[in-house]
Amino acid sequence: MNLKKTLAGLSALTFALSLSACGGSSDSGNAGGGEGVATTAETTTAITVELNTETVSEEDQGTLDKAAAEFLPDVELENKTIKWLAHYDLNPNTSAGVSESIPLNLFRTKYGGQIEWTTTTWNSRYSDLSTMVLGGEGIDFFPCDTAALPKGVISGMFQPIDDCIDMSDPLWDDVKDAMEKYNFNGKHYEIVTGVSAEQVVVYNKQTIEEVGLDDPWELYQEGKWNWDTFKQMLVDYVDPDAERYGLDGYWAEKTLFLSAGVPSVESIDGTLTVNLSNETVEKAQNFLYDLWQSNLIIDREIFNWNEQPAFMGDGRELFYIIGAWAVNTAPDAWTTKIDPSNLGLAPVPSPAGSDPYQSATLDGWVLCKGAANPEGVNLFALCNRLAATNDEAIAIGDEKLKADAGWSDELVAINKEINALAQKYPVVDLATGVSTDVASITTDGGDNVGLRAAMHGVEWATNKEQISDVVEMLVKEADDQLKAMN
Repeated sequence: MNLKKTLAGLSALTFALSLSACGGSSDSGNAGGGEGVATTAETTTAITVELNTETVSEEDQGTLDKAAAEFLPDVELENKTIKWLAHYDLNPNTSAGVSESIPLNLFRTKYGGQIEWTTTTWNSRYSDLSTMVLGGEGIDFFPCDTAALPKGVISGMFQPIDDCIDMSDPLWDDVKDAMEKYNFNGKHYEIVTGVSAEQVVVYNKQTIEEVGLDDPWELYQEGKWNWDTFKQMLVDYVDPDAERYGLDGYWAEKTLFLSAGVPSVESIDGTLTVNLSNETVEKAQNFLYDLWQSNLIIDREIFNWNEQPAFMGDGRELFYIIGAWAVNTAPDAWTTKIDPSNLGLAPVPSPAGSDPYQSATLDGWVLCKGAANPEGVNLFALCNRLAATNDEAIAIGDEKLKADAGWSDELVAINKEINALAQKYPVVDLATGVSTDVASITTDGGDNVGLRAAMHGVEWATNKEQISDVVEMLVKEADDQLKAMN
């Protein structure tokens, strides 16, 4: 059996917590294994789907058990429960037609492990985290979303993973480089279980065929999928008078910006660095502005500022940029309303002649200060790594995806190749994670603010002049705080 090496905001907190040991308390779970669909404690989803609560077959279970015996540590997990705080569950979400994930299956069958989910909402997740960490609730792990780091380190929410994760285990080999993205002053803060494309280009193959355009995935295979062909397809298709709209997706600005290869803020050799004066950043921002000037972006104002993914299903929208998670659950729950047989996926295009950089999601978690069961989190992470690297486990996961989401073999292979690009050419922007102020200036202040503004009609030269100096100052302050912690 071989290991397959796949290429595959925060409230201001003013308290200080003492640095705790990795072992945590002695009395004392796209997102690793995370096929759970985002939910909150305050809302429910009124979507009717055919539930899929099946587990793997007896034969597949035997295959997984054999892989676990060969590649996972043979230890007794004293505390079987790991505590997960998030706005979504890592346990099976049967309301969305999702069965038990392979990593969770491995964790349960190998170690008797289970995940105890503490619910929160997207808007309250960090205030709830603060309350629970301060209150000694023993929350073990938390999603490493783009708002988590490094400000969660500065505010005392998270602890380094270096003493908890044995990076000499070959299961970690193909994500070691990704962990360097969250290296601050020589310490690592995300348990990276995998790398995937943060966003993909979703399209309706029937629409592409009916209007006589080239298929984006085929263009990619031919080496012709880039900003120029992407824009030309939009030009050829868009006709608002005929209700034919171009590009949709709340975060299309971010992923297209990062497809040029340079983030606005990154950690270089453990030091936070600002790139707003980089010529590649300027090139990307000018491309976004050109898309807006050419009327190729759907005007959300006429739809009460909402996305319109359902237009994809009836041929009234060409491209929808979103994470692949939006179409890897039961098709009845897809907001795109595309028939599974017509679902098309392509990587987000990069500039012509450039490497195919992708805005990357570093799937994984941060370890909370005062974690009650870091050993359990480590073992669950290893289960995720085995599921991502073992050929037989991957094949079982592929079959589960086809059963859950109605994907074809071709679509599964396409998604893998897109994620392989993200692993080989990952771009991660730390702007949203430095501080609430930096996030507000660069990404979270609205359509007309910061890095999003160019695709909504604000020229980059004007925008850069307004934000550059203050971003430099705030990032320098954060870097100084990180270095002072040591």
